[in-house]
Amino acid sequence: MSDQTPKVFISYSWSSPGHQAIVKEWAEQLISDGVDVVLDIYDLKEGHDKFAFMERMVTDESVTHVLVICDKVYSEKANARKAGVGTESQIISKEVYEKVQQSKFIPIVCDIDDQGEPFLPAFLGARIWIDFSTPEAVNENWEQLIRLLYGKPFHEKPKLGQAPAYIREDSTVPASPALAKFNAFKQAILQAKPGLALYRTDLLDACIEFADSLRVRDRPDVESLGEKILADCGQLKLVRNHIIDWLLLEASVAPSREFADALVEFLERLRELKSRPPEVNSWNDAWFEAHKLFVYETFLYIVAALLKTRAYESLYEVFSTHYILPETERYGEERFENFDCFYGSSEVLQSVLAPEGRRLYSPAAELLKRQADREDIPFIDVIQAELVVLMIAF
Repeated sequence: MSDQTPKVFISYSWSSPGHQAIVKEWAEQLISDGVDVVLDIYDLKEGHDKFAFMERMVTDESVTHVLVICDKVYSEKANARKAGVGTESQIISKEVYEKVQQSKFIPIVCDIDDQGEPFLPAFLGARIWIDFSTPEAVNENWEQLIRLLYGKPFHEKPKLGQAPAYIREDSTVPASPALAKFNAFKQAILQAKPGLALYRTDLLDACIEFADSLRVRDRPDVESLGEKILADCGQLKLVRNHIIDWLLLEASVAPSREFADALVEFLERLRELKSRPPEVNSWNDAWFEAHKLFVYETFLYIVAALLKTRAYESLYEVFSTHYILPETERYGEERFENFDCFYGSSEVLQSVLAPEGRRLYSPAAELLKRQADREDIPFIDVIQAELVVLMIAF
C-alpha cells in the first residue's frame, strides 16, 4: 500500500436531481473514509472551462482513480457523445487510455438492464465493474471500493518465498515422495472432503516408507559413518517437515479424537524407525544413530507444533500413552515404554560437527540447531519443547 492519500475524480451524468444527490452522498462518504474527492459541484467554479477541467482531472497524476458512475443516461450520452459526458467519452479514448494506467478507471454501475447486464459506455465494456445498482449492493460492495482505492484488496497475493532448502544448498537430497500425498491431504482438509482419514494414512505411510528406506541394513563404512549420519539426517528432515506441516494444519483446523489417535499410532511407527530392522542380525548401535536423531528431532517438533496450536488434549495423549516396543527390543515380558523412548543422541557426530580441538557437549543439540530452518517453528520453540519434555519426565 502506498502512503499517498487516494484521490478520485468522479465522472457522472446529471441524469436527475435524485441521481445527483446520490453521487454527492457517495462523495461525502468517500471523504469521510479518507479519500480526497474531485467533484464538479465542489471544484468546478463559474468561469472555468468544464471540458478542460474533465480532461485535466483524467490525466492529472495526483488523481489516483477516476470513478465513472455508469447509469443508463451516462451510457447513452457517452456512446452518442452528447453534452458534457460525451466530451468525457472523447477524452477517455484509446489515445488517452494509453497515457494512463488501466487501473485508474473504475466503473461504478448504477443501472442494470432487463437481461441483467450493466449499462456501460462502449469504452468501458471490457472492464471489471463494481455493483452499486441497489442500496443493498452499495452496502455490500462499499468496502471493496475503499480497499481498491487504498490498494488493499480482499485477496492479496502472498510474497514470493525462498527456494526450498535442497535448491539453495545445492544438495543431492531428493524431493520427498510424500510431497504429493501432503498436497492431497491439504486439499482434503481445506475443502472438507469425505474420507480425510484415508488421505492422512496415505501421507503418513509415505513418510514412514521414505524414512524406512534410509535405515541401515548393510554394514556401512565405519570411517565415513559420521558423514553418512549427517547426510541421512539431512534427507530425513524432509519427513520431519511433512509431519510438522500435517500437525500444524490439522491441529489448527480440526483437532479431534481421531487426530489424537492417529498421532499416537504414528508415534509408535516413528519409534520403531530408531530400532534395528528385524532382518539385520549383526550390527553396531552406531549404525542407527541417524534415525535415533531423526526420531528425537521429530518428536520435539511434534511437541512444539502441538504447543503452538494449543492442542493440549493431543499433547496430553502424547505424554500419557504407553508405546508398544518394537519386536527387536522386546526382552522378557516388557512390552511398553513411555515417551522418553523417543530420546536420541550421537557420539559419532563429534567427528564431523565439533570444531577442531574441541568437544561438543551434545552433538545432537548442534545438529538440531543446524537443521532448525523453519520460520513457523524456530529453534527457540524446539528448545521450549525440550524443556517441557524434561519437566514432564521428572
